[in-house]
Amino acid sequence: MAEIIQERIEDRIPELEQLERVGLFSRAEIKAIIKKASDLEYKIQRRALFKEDFINYIQYEINLLELIQRRRTRIKYSFKKDEIEHSIVHRIQGVFRRASAKWKDDVQLWLSYVVFCKKWATKAQLSKVFSAMLAIHSNKPALWIMAAKWEMEDRLSSESARQLFLRALRFHPECPKLYQEYFRMELMHAEKLRKEKQEFEKADMDMGSFDHSEEILNGELARIIYKNSISKIKGAEFHVSLLSIAQLFDFAKDLQKEIYDDLQAMHTDDPLTWDYVARRELEIQSQPGDEQPLTKQVRAAEVGRREERCCAVYEEAVKTLPTEGMWKCYINFCLERFSKKTSSEFLRGKRLERTMISFRKAHELKLLSESQYKQWIELLLPRDFFTEALEVAEAGIELFKDSVTMWQMKLQVLIASKSPDIAMFVEEAFVHLKPQVCLPLWISWAEWSEGAQSHEDTEAIYKKAILAITGTSSVTLKDKYLDWAYRIGGNKKARTVFKSLQENRPFSVDFFRKMIQFEKEQESCKMANLREYYERALREFGSVDSDLWMDYIKEELNHPLGRPENCGQIYWRAMKMLQGESAELFVAKHAMHQAGH
Repeated sequence: MAEIIQERIEDRIPELEQLERVGLFSRAEIKAIIKKASDLEYKIQRRALFKEDFINYIQYEINLLELIQRRRTRIKYSFKKDEIEHSIVHRIQGVFRRASAKWKDDVQLWLSYVVFCKKWATKAQLSKVFSAMLAIHSNKPALWIMAAKWEMEDRLSSESARQLFLRALRFHPECPKLYQEYFRMELMHAEKLRKEKQEFEKADMDMGSFDHSEEILNGELARIIYKNSISKIKGAEFHVSLLSIAQLFDFAKDLQKEIYDDLQAMHTDDPLTWDYVARRELEIQSQPGDEQPLTKQVRAAEVGRREERCCAVYEEAVKTLPTEGMWKCYINFCLERFSKKTSSEFLRGKRLERTMISFRKAHELKLLSESQYKQWIELLLPRDFFTEALEVAEAGIELFKDSVTMWQMKLQVLIASKSPDIAMFVEEAFVHLKPQVCLPLWISWAEWSEGAQSHEDTEAIYKKAILAITGTSSVTLKDKYLDWAYRIGGNKKARTVFKSLQENRPFSVDFFRKMIQFEKEQESCKMANLREYYERALREFGSVDSDLWMDYIKEELNHPLGRPENCGQIYWRAMKMLQGESAELFVAKHAMHQAGH
């Protein structure tokens, strides 16, 4: 093995001599490079091979290449690239080849190889890398698409890209993404040919070498792909995706119309078809040809007419296809338009009215989902429509009795309308719901109580909640309880709550950090209390949280009543408790702190 390493180091000598001779590196730097290279070579030549060693080798060589580039720029020297950079690039490719042969299944390694070749190697070399990668990872459509895009966009070879897509489709005959990108590629190719033809005609050049038919120029190949793909992949979503791609190309109007007509004919029973057809009305002008400048009122009226046409299509859709999915598309459209900013009060009022009507109609047909009841209430509450909001919430609860979201929405309505029945309602909700899902209700009830009831009543709610909610769900509740205690009674009250909860696991790290922060905000910050909080926190999180240990050490060093002599003992306790990466991280942070960073 030593002979192989020696031989590989000797192979570097010509490039290293050139680096020194032209003044890019000093003799001392060349010696350092040889020493580092020897270490790296040893690691990738030994019997037990590790991927990390190959990655480190490659990264070092790439860093060296980039350093050479920066120094060339600095001293304005651009010669001898074949003797220097070419040699390094060739060596890196060799290491990449060995690594990718050893760890064939590592896609990330192959992608790193591709990225390197794109930046440093020739196009022919990258083409070979893609071929080798696809021979092994033919089951990954994304890699075929990447290779085809590179052939099309970087090598400007539409024929090679086409061949790659055809090969990919043999492996993945029902992959929508492959068909979409192949379809896009053929349209891009047709657009490129059309531009070339225009340039020929503009320059009045001989068109003898331009032998592409009008069908090809009009996207016939893309049309064939479209026809073939919809026979393999069913569904309006895929159909719409192809239509969206075709609409990016102005020359493909006939193809767009064909796809649109097929969409309406083949997928009448799909809400997505109706949704697409309706939204197209937004793009169609009511009065084409009027090129005079438009006032705000005229523009708002035009937008209003377009939205009316959209809604007419949706109204037809919900009659033809009265399903929850169809109403969802209609309501989402109404909500989207309502959320659009406009200075026209008339248009805004019209949008709100339209949205409310769509919600009411869907509700009457019992075709609203849980999330849509929530959206409806959220639309009503800011406008103080409390009576209707309460009716909607009650209807939602009737349909979705086990949904904590619906109960919480009704609670929000009661709070907003200043109802006297809040406590009674919450107790009723707890009867119908499982305790572990009730956390949002407890929090909403406690937050309302903080502003509307006495401290005693609020604390009673928090105490009940702590008893009712167990496990990880209770962590958020304890943090909120502690925050509230500090707000209303300062550190003394917070400490009382902390003491009452300190054996009520589980906790979050923040629970203890809050107490540490509360103590530090006091005029007479007691080190004994800080030690107590740190010790309690470390009992829970000392095996995983290196920051807690470091903060404890810093506290002993920086606090006026701290004991720096305790730091050594804390350090060794941390080393015993922390595991794996946490221990390494702690050692690094401790070393940085000792160095003054």
